[in-house]
Amino acid sequence: MTDIVAGVTIDAARRALVARLGEAGLDSPELDARLLVGHALQLDLTGLVTHGKRALSDDDAQRLGALLQRRLAGEPVARILGTKEFWGLELRLSADTLVPRPDTETVVELALEHLVAGGGLTRPLRIADLGTGSGAILLALLSELPQAFGVGTDINVSALMTARENARALGLDDRTGFVACSYAAALAPPFDLIVSNPPYIRSTDIADLAVEVRSHDPLRALDGGGDGLDAYRALIPQATRLLHPGGAVIVEVGHDQSGDVANLMMEAGLTYDSAATRADLAGVPRAVMGLKKLR
Repeated sequence: MTDIVAGVTIDAARRALVARLGEAGLDSPELDARLLVGHALQLDLTGLVTHGKRALSDDDAQRLGALLQRRLAGEPVARILGTKEFWGLELRLSADTLVPRPDTETVVELALEHLVAGGGLTRPLRIADLGTGSGAILLALLSELPQAFGVGTDINVSALMTARENARALGLDDRTGFVACSYAAALAPPFDLIVSNPPYIRSTDIADLAVEVRSHDPLRALDGGGDGLDAYRALIPQATRLLHPGGAVIVEVGHDQSGDVANLMMEAGLTYDSAATRADLAGVPRAVMGLKKLR
């Protein structure tokens, strides 16, 4: 039972949610409670403060109680809200897209660092995002690169529809294209930059993932095969074929995979420097870059 009943104030309801979520052992009960209350009542942070003494109606209490039960059952807040912020951009989600995670921003950071070093921030660029999902990486890059055009691919047409909607909502639809295919199979060269956050979880490890991931993220976007490297074996040779000489492919990798992925890049003819990685906040190498040799 909860104290979320008609007649209690918004402030009291939020405190009740914090208590229930904390008792359940969830990592960020205060943030989750604020987001769920705001979503249920259609109030932003300012609205929650200014209307804190307002009493909940029956409908308010029912909506909020339903959202709480979904969160207690392990559904991520982003899935409940239907949106997630990535690189400062609000992205719509669907059942066929991953929830964008902060670790993936390392791919964007490494890509921009590479382009700055090569003087590419202001020149026309062609970018491909393989397995784009919600379009997170591609749209983050385009938001920083006003002269760039990007193509997102995904084998799931529903995911592509979500990515296209996000591009439109962000005013980037005139600089994006979306193609249904497996990684880069339907693309033609040349590209200056190719990025990807492919599935990289070992098949046998799926069952050990947190319930928020294993029960709510699409399996096809998680399962990387027996050793977690199936996607890289497919996409790295494709990306190498598509790149301009001097172009870069940057991929997100899982824990302890950076060395294996670097080897696959070198086998495909890319050059790799151990410095061409970006670690996440836990110090784990998360983004790996390979460069196509200059002629």
